[in-house]
Amino acid sequence: MANMRELDPSASPLDYYGYELRRHREAAGLTLAQLGSIVFCSGSLIGQIETTLKVPTREFSERVDAGLGTDGTFSRLVGLVLRSQLPGWFQPFAELEAKAAYISTYQCQLVYGLLQTKAYARAVLAVDQTDHLDEMVEARLERQRILGREEPPVLWVVLDEAVLDREIGGREVMREQLAHLLGLLGKPWVELQILPFSAGQHAGLIGSFTLLRFDNHPDLYYSESYDSGQMTANPQLIKERSVGYARLQADALSPRASAALIARVMEERYGEQPGPDAHAVA
Repeated sequence: MANMRELDPSASPLDYYGYELRRHREAAGLTLAQLGSIVFCSGSLIGQIETTLKVPTREFSERVDAGLGTDGTFSRLVGLVLRSQLPGWFQPFAELEAKAAYISTYQCQLVYGLLQTKAYARAVLAVDQTDHLDEMVEARLERQRILGREEPPVLWVVLDEAVLDREIGGREVMREQLAHLLGLLGKPWVELQILPFSAGQHAGLIGSFTLLRFDNHPDLYYSESYDSGQMTANPQLIKERSVGYARLQADALSPRASAALIARVMEERYGEQPGPDAHAVA
């Protein structure tokens, strides 16, 4: 039998998950291979997750709960595990983002993380992440689950028009991403505006930023640099940035006009192109 290293369940959410998976599997009298056959994966993968060599996905966790009859235990744990895979400096913001009642953000370079498709997120994260890319993508998708709650936060996003033109991951990835943004039209808790190039100088020239509002806590302002994030509840700064955000909203296209621009860019820039043998029609 392979030597299974002992885990300290208090070391991290991932260690706790692995410890509990092994404990429940052994309590059920199952080998790694037997549990793998139940949840449609290899016994080797089960062993890697039990020893923290692999990070579990939400899909895997749901199958384990069904296979072991653990009443949602692993589906609940996986949220903590995936959040722990986010960069350490970003985790405090992610925790507060998940608790916010109202999120308003201006993004000058990329689609906001909560609205990214899997392929777009993967392309963005691949710039810096190569060893743990799958885990980082899963962690970003896990953040998005707050939008699927029965009472999700209100999300207002202003994107610079440059975000639409910046090709991330290739034409197909961008087309899928812009189609996803168009699919938000009419969602009661999400509003999306595009700040057009024609706006000229504007209140977002300082860079991307996010404002979080809570039901029972002070508002927060968040911005980030290459590998760090800054949060503050300073009332004066919150006031200044809130006014700046209101000005951005005023300078941006309306949600309906923004959707029309997204649709036009999606077709003109990322639409189907004629093949090499196609001929122009007079």
